[in-house]
Amino acid sequence: MSAAPTRGAPDPRPVLFVTGHAPPARVAPFAALHEREGVVFALFGGRAIHALAGDDTPPFPHLRPAQRPVARLAASGDFRAVVCGTGGRVALPAAYAGARRAGVPFVLWASLWSHPRRLAGAAGYLPLRHVYRAADAVVTYGPHVSAYVRGRGAHNVHEAPQPVDGSFWGAEATAAERHAPFQMLFVGRASREKGEEALIQAWRASGLRAPNAALVLVGGGPPSSRASATSAVVDAGHQDPVELRNFYAGSDVVVVPSVPTRTIRETWSLVVNEAMHQGVPVIASDAVGAAAGV
Repeated sequence: MSAAPTRGAPDPRPVLFVTGHAPPARVAPFAALHEREGVVFALFGGRAIHALAGDDTPPFPHLRPAQRPVARLAASGDFRAVVCGTGGRVALPAAYAGARRAGVPFVLWASLWSHPRRLAGAAGYLPLRHVYRAADAVVTYGPHVSAYVRGRGAHNVHEAPQPVDGSFWGAEATAAERHAPFQMLFVGRASREKGEEALIQAWRASGLRAPNAALVLVGGGPPSSRASATSAVVDAGHQDPVELRNFYAGSDVVVVPSVPTRTIRETWSLVVNEAMHQGVPVIASDAVGAAAGV
């Protein structure tokens, strides 16, 4: 166990940051946090809801604990503060309890702006509300999340707006990818909350037809709706970032049709940031955090 610093001396201990994964979009920010504040990341794994799980060997100090042992890790005295997100089943209460046992500040990295309605989510509502109220600070990524946590008793709330790498997403595309004179683009994984099925139904009802118009779908494994798509719907599958930037550059509009489900509401959608860096307008539903947070 590391000794706490004497009064008035800088605390040399690192900060413990507890989260499930380090997906590609977070690797550089996480590395910068380590360089600036000596942050060590506890990556407990589990299902990656919002993004790819990322590299198994990220370029910053990290641990791979299970969720329950996070309590012992946070209480070890080796860290000057503990930061934890809302993901996982027991990681958050474990991190909070450990920080309180160690007598160090606890910071909640809040992402929810609508509490899950499934049974497990309902069971966790009261404990989470206690953490909102008792955390030494709460960090959010937009005013819609800030309003939500303040409504549940959070104090000392700070906003860190959602960013993407502007130098990359704003750079000129190498070759605009266009499949029709009018092109609408959807970017997202195949999951119910992304609203892809509703989008395809609306597209068919619009009367837009090939070869004058195309709805391009970029993302993970194709759902059943893609298999029965018309010729005006192009399933481009997974694309690397450079090719995705080309699709943004070749599109007239990007649509983010997310819908709320019992398990999740779209927290933000970085697709909005990426598209706007290419100067492409975005149509988003009111279940998208990027729309709710403006």
